[in-house]
Amino acid sequence: MLKTILDRLLQGIVVIICLLTLTFFLIRLVPGDPLTDEKAMPPQVRAENMKIFKLDKSQPVQYLYYWKTLLQGEMGISIKKRQPVSMIISQSFPVSVIIGITGMFIAVIIGIPAGIIAALKHNSLIDNGTMFLAMLGISIPTFVVGPILAKFVATQVPFLKVAGWGGPFDWILPAITLGLGTAAYLARITRAGMLDILSQDFIRTAKAKGADQKSIIIKHALKGGLVPAIAYIGPAFAMLITGSFVVETIFQVPGMGQHFVNATKERDYFLLQGMVLLFGVLIVMVNLAADILLTYLNPRLRS
Repeated sequence: MLKTILDRLLQGIVVIICLLTLTFFLIRLVPGDPLTDEKAMPPQVRAENMKIFKLDKSQPVQYLYYWKTLLQGEMGISIKKRQPVSMIISQSFPVSVIIGITGMFIAVIIGIPAGIIAALKHNSLIDNGTMFLAMLGISIPTFVVGPILAKFVATQVPFLKVAGWGGPFDWILPAITLGLGTAAYLARITRAGMLDILSQDFIRTAKAKGADQKSIIIKHALKGGLVPAIAYIGPAFAMLITGSFVVETIFQVPGMGQHFVNATKERDYFLLQGMVLLFGVLIVMVNLAADILLTYLNPRLRS
C-alpha cells in the first residue's frame, strides 16, 4: 500500500511539473503581453512594470524566476489585479469547493442508489426508465439545466435566489445543476459494475448455499460492484470543482471560474499559472485518494 501511494505521489509531482511548464510557455505564445491592453500607460511606466514582473527577461529566465518564487512559497502577483495570487485564490477557492462538494454529494446520493436499483431490476421498467433519465442527464448540458432551474424553481421557492452567494440555501441550485450530470454518469457506471459482479460465479455459489438477496448484495456484490463508480468519483470530483465556470457564471457565484476565464483572456500569467497549479494539485490528490480506496476494495491492486 505504501509503495502504491509513493508511486502515485511521484507520478503526481511529475504531472504537476509538466502541467506548469506547458502552461508557462503556451500562454506566452499568445500574441501580446499582459500590459498590451493598457493603452494609456506611458512608455516609461510600461517599461518599469515589465521590469517589476520580469517580463523584460527571456522566457527561460522568467521560467527559472517563476520556480524560484514557487519554492519560496509564493505564487506571484496578479499582473492585472495587482494582488497576490494566493490572496485571490484564498477568497474564491472555498466557494468553488463548497459547490463541488455539495454537487458531488447530490451526485452520489442520486447516482449510486439509482445504478444499484437498476442493476437489481435488470431489463425491467424501472431499469429502462432509470437509464433513460440517466441518458437525459448526460445529454443536457449545465448551461441548459441552470437557467431552467433558475426560471422555474428559484422563482417559485421563496428561500432560493436566482443569483448571488450568501447562506447555505444559495448552494442548492448551483450544486444541483453541477451534480445532475455526474449523477447520471454514476448511475450508468454503477449499474454496469453491479451487473458484472452479479453475473460472477461466487454470487451464484452464494445463492446456491441459500444466502438471502440482502446478504448477497451487501456482503458480496457492493464491494466489487462499486469499484468502477469509485474510480470515476475521484476525477469527477476534481472536474466538478474545476469545471464549475459555467455554473458560477449562471448563478453569479464568486468562485474561481471568473478568475480563470479573465486570467486567460487578459493574459494574466501569474494568476493563470496559480490556478493551474491549484487545479493540478487538487486533481492529483483526489485521484490519489480514489486509488487508495480502490486498493482497499480490490486486493489484486495491492501487488
